[in-house]
Amino acid sequence: MARAMKVAIVDDEADMRASISQWLALSGFDTETYPSAEDALKAIGPDFPGVVVSDIKMPGMDGMAFLKKLMSQDSGLPVIMITGHGDVPMAVEAMRVGAFDFLEKPFNPDRMTELAKKATQSRRMTLDSRALRKELSDGSTIMHKLVGTSPAMERLREDILDLGQADSHVLIDGETGTGKTLVAHALHAVGPRASKKFVTISCAAWSEDQLTAKLFGPGEDGAIPLVEEARGGTLCLEDIEALSQGLQARLLTFINDQGLPPETRIIAIRNQQAPDLTLEQALRPDLFYRLGAMTIVLPPLRARGEDILQLFTRLSEQFAEEYGCDAPQVTAQEAAQLLQAPWPGNVRQMVNIAERAVLQNRRGSGSIASLLMADNEATGPAMTTEGKPLKEYVEAFERMLIDNTMRRHKGSIVAVMDELCLPRRTLNEKMAKYGLQRQDYT
Repeated sequence: MARAMKVAIVDDEADMRASISQWLALSGFDTETYPSAEDALKAIGPDFPGVVVSDIKMPGMDGMAFLKKLMSQDSGLPVIMITGHGDVPMAVEAMRVGAFDFLEKPFNPDRMTELAKKATQSRRMTLDSRALRKELSDGSTIMHKLVGTSPAMERLREDILDLGQADSHVLIDGETGTGKTLVAHALHAVGPRASKKFVTISCAAWSEDQLTAKLFGPGEDGAIPLVEEARGGTLCLEDIEALSQGLQARLLTFINDQGLPPETRIIAIRNQQAPDLTLEQALRPDLFYRLGAMTIVLPPLRARGEDILQLFTRLSEQFAEEYGCDAPQVTAQEAAQLLQAPWPGNVRQMVNIAERAVLQNRRGSGSIASLLMADNEATGPAMTTEGKPLKEYVEAFERMLIDNTMRRHKGSIVAVMDELCLPRRTLNEKMAKYGLQRQDYT
């Protein structure tokens, strides 16, 4: 259910305030009235959950100064200005400053209602977009799954925020198991199509005839073709390199027919099962250049440094909660082994290792080292990671140890000091060094 949006009415004339408020309240709006701009500014701050209707001519701070103040603190706040007869030049100036629209007295109440509806719809979209961007940058919801503070992951988050707002199609590349489908969902969630459908299909999972029917119709049993189901939203094509030449031509026609900006956004995902074949070689050039105008390449896990320990800790805690047991405590030797492992299966492999480590710990047998050894034997020879300076291993383990202890004691500084035998000043310095904040654990 959509949240109620407020309409703040600012006018020095009591009768006008009451009249506008009564009309908008009868139209279903939640109204607030203020006799001056100064009073209104005490209640209207950044991310105000609503819109503003203000007279231009008022004693003290007039409507134009009020508008400029509002725009300086939140340029996305819709402000509807009310002008007197003959003040159209002033209204035009207000629009230049950033007003949503203006009404000239005497105005039609229905026109006021129409503008208020448009303004609140615009405001809701702005606040929803901000909330989604905040979720991503703060690490909640979708971002909870994109764990890590390495430079590679910081760049990935920035890329998602930037490209998510764009209209162009996106190509996601990277090794298997790095989380490409999750990134596709995140791109959709932070963009203007977030309220529309996100439709995904693997191009490698179906025969050419089946895939043609599913994408373009006629579908089986009257099913809606996916290009229609995703209209206005996002169509995610996994394993894009598996598309036949015929389907590539059909997809290119669909893309070209949409024009600019495209009504439906295409996010194409490449699965690097054949690393000797580039995507540019697998796709016809015209389709490649249409899909690859914007590209995100996901970093392999072995290149993410201490993210490996953060991710292992997060996953093992989740599995421990699921199985009703304690998460395994990682020793310094095991931490070094986790950091040095080649991780050919990337995050997907890490998920399997973490789950098995929790189950082993519940039984009281086995080690993380044995799991890594068995996993690498099963996957065969893999690329190795470059050696790192001892200082990096020590710092990564130290951060993980403080992080785990803070989680276990729910942010109790005294308990952490006692367990790790650290004076408060040293603990504070190390937490600041590693970007750990007590409020994240309470």
